[in-house]
Amino acid sequence: MTTKHVNKWIVAFTVIIPTFIEVMDTSVANVSLNHIRGSFSATLDEATWVLTSYLVSNAIILPITGWLSSILGRKRFLIFCITLFALSSFLCGISPNLKSLVFFRIMQGLGGGALQPLSQAILLETFPVAEHGMAMAAYGVGVVIAPIIGPLVGGWITDNLTWRWIFYINIPICIFSVIMTMFFIYDPPYLRKARGKIDYFGLGFLALGLGCLQIVLDKGEREDWFTSNFIISLSIIASLSLIVFVITELFFVKNPVVNLRVLKDISFASGNLMMFLGFFSMFSSIVLYPMFLQNLMGYTATLAGLVLGPGGITILIFMPLAGILLKYIDARKILFTGFLVSSYSIYMMSNLNLEAGFTNIIIPRIVQGVGVAFFFVPLLTATMSTIPKQEMGNATGIFNLVRNLGGSFGTAFVVAVLSQRTQFHQSRLVEKLTPYDPAFLSGLSNINEMIKHSFYAGMYQIETGLQMTYNFMQRQAMMLAFSDVFFLLCLLNLAIAPLTFLLNRTLKNKM
Repeated sequence: MTTKHVNKWIVAFTVIIPTFIEVMDTSVANVSLNHIRGSFSATLDEATWVLTSYLVSNAIILPITGWLSSILGRKRFLIFCITLFALSSFLCGISPNLKSLVFFRIMQGLGGGALQPLSQAILLETFPVAEHGMAMAAYGVGVVIAPIIGPLVGGWITDNLTWRWIFYINIPICIFSVIMTMFFIYDPPYLRKARGKIDYFGLGFLALGLGCLQIVLDKGEREDWFTSNFIISLSIIASLSLIVFVITELFFVKNPVVNLRVLKDISFASGNLMMFLGFFSMFSSIVLYPMFLQNLMGYTATLAGLVLGPGGITILIFMPLAGILLKYIDARKILFTGFLVSSYSIYMMSNLNLEAGFTNIIIPRIVQGVGVAFFFVPLLTATMSTIPKQEMGNATGIFNLVRNLGGSFGTAFVVAVLSQRTQFHQSRLVEKLTPYDPAFLSGLSNINEMIKHSFYAGMYQIETGLQMTYNFMQRQAMMLAFSDVFFLLCLLNLAIAPLTFLLNRTLKNKM
């Protein structure tokens, strides 16, 4: 029996539910980090390993998902992954100390990381080629919405229960998913069983290289990048390990853990490049926006999260629409439109200032939701359109790894550039704040006079005019830095757009 005997939408629901929970777990712990620190009396650097460990194990398991499926069987492997994710979630919840929590988060990442490529592969094989757009729209809704609502769910649970419940809530959903998988998911007859010796050499170098790379990206800014011997050492290990891995897998191994030869397909290779660069730009802008709102506009974490909400609603509306349009319009044209819309939304962000109202802030997110929908669905569909079903598991593993790395590189890049541009603008603005500038002295005198006659002057020790001027200058420098980074991301998005025509046509009459 194969999946074709089961209603395709039941299959879609079965695989999307655990994937949604797994993706949400990448962000749900972020807002609980201070509570976790308090429970274990840990420093911030120690506590962030709760996040880093999950990302590292995720990165390691993603590219070898197809190989593990061929060893264990896809259904058996899917059940194993969901079960491991549920068990490790329970163990995370009862962790007595930080070290055990980090270890169980590694287990959780290993169990959860494979769910994304497995779900994609099953959906692409279950739905007819002409309906791949709808399948990827259903998958995309889960993957894109989950990290948006993750902080909101995590914050509510942490405030009303305890941080341990952000892990416990996974368990009943995972049990339900295992039952659904047992009844409705079946291995396709063409799924090849891996034979021959296991490539321990390639597996080891892949794990070492990706693990070190993810730690560098996650810890680099905190360690001041390459001024740190720790970051330099890990960067060298990651580079050498991944180079040796690529050479080994391409030229010396008969049954590689990751079949890199699939990248010879121009359409697939181009799609992966666009996913890396596109997610680099879009994901980092989504990370940057709440930082801007909280650091400069005075928004609370909850209010900043709510600003992201309307973008999620537009994604929910336009992703299914993108899936329908793929039946009638070439995916490349929809994708090109998605890049243009996303570029415009990020350009709108770059034009915001310290006087921006709530409406001005929320509109770019609504527009960006449309761009994300028209980016994610057609790119997934077009990239996988030429991949044989036998290679689908391997291809989706590579594709999801590239997506995750794009987000990690993008986040590391914008945080570093934001810091540098803030320092640059601050040094330029402070040039005018000297006792030799008559305009500055006149303005400072007026501010001090206003403070002197303020209602609060006799009640509190309030800022002097010089302090107020310096603080305002710092805010303006950071505002200019945010504008610079957003504009840079906008240009990157526009530069990627022409690459869309390297993909294959996906019109219905070509399917």
